[in-house]
Amino acid sequence: MTLQPQLKSTLHRHSTELMVVVLLAVLYLPLIIHWYDGWLNKTISLEHEYYSHGVIGLPFAAYIVWEKRHQWQELPDQFNPFGAVLLGLAAVFYISGAPDLVSLSLPILLSGLCFGLKGVPGMKLLSIPWLLVLLATPTDIPYLIAPFSYPLQSFIAGTAGFILTQWGFDVTVQEIFIYVGGRIVEVAPHCAGFKMLFTTLYVALMLLYWTGALRFRKTVVAFLFSGVLISVVTNIFRNTFLTLFHGQGQDELFDWLHEGWGGDMVSALMLLALVPTLIGLEKLRDALSGTGTIESV
Repeated sequence: MTLQPQLKSTLHRHSTELMVVVLLAVLYLPLIIHWYDGWLNKTISLEHEYYSHGVIGLPFAAYIVWEKRHQWQELPDQFNPFGAVLLGLAAVFYISGAPDLVSLSLPILLSGLCFGLKGVPGMKLLSIPWLLVLLATPTDIPYLIAPFSYPLQSFIAGTAGFILTQWGFDVTVQEIFIYVGGRIVEVAPHCAGFKMLFTTLYVALMLLYWTGALRFRKTVVAFLFSGVLISVVTNIFRNTFLTLFHGQGQDELFDWLHEGWGGDMVSALMLLALVPTLIGLEKLRDALSGTGTIESV
């Protein structure tokens, strides 16, 4: 008998939050389903696959918001005019119908709601989940940076050629082309490793937040730098084996590593390598703190 009044009281106290959740679900649930279908089934554009880390990132962002719900409720309601500007911009982007603008309207709308409902404190409180949503929002930015990836492509080709030479193979490298076994392999822009790099840095950010290490500036810098090295080294060896498989005519192995689950396995191992790396950096930080060296916060 007492459940109904309690339910009504709860709905009344959180009516604003409930309306916001319903609004977001109506506007963006179909879009998010489209993203997940594309990421999981690889039916989305090649550029938008760069954001497949959103598969784990978006639920994690939602978890953080849920975790901070009591802190959000304790913040006093205060309207920031910048919130209205952001909400208006999100509306314009959404009704434009342009895929990139519709996608970007989601993080813009979320920031507008934070500013509009709780002001600057609200935006600060939810800055990490908002950043996770922004960095998982598919856009054509990878397409724009592809023309600038040539130096990295050339570096990967040269390094892969050098490794294969040390393994006793007759290899010739010409800019971004590798000749081995009478066959040619091109290190294309999408093979330069940007997707692996984006995913590595994204997961690194999640780990930094999860462990609380995000508070320590030197640990953050060292971990992100380590993530970049892990990503680059992993991609070099991946391209080395792709070249080897193609040059030896092992097309099944090439397809397995290039577009099959072999590539997913390599990515998973790369991300797993972040865990012991962060543990090692935290142990180093603790050791330095024990000797009186205090890390900047």
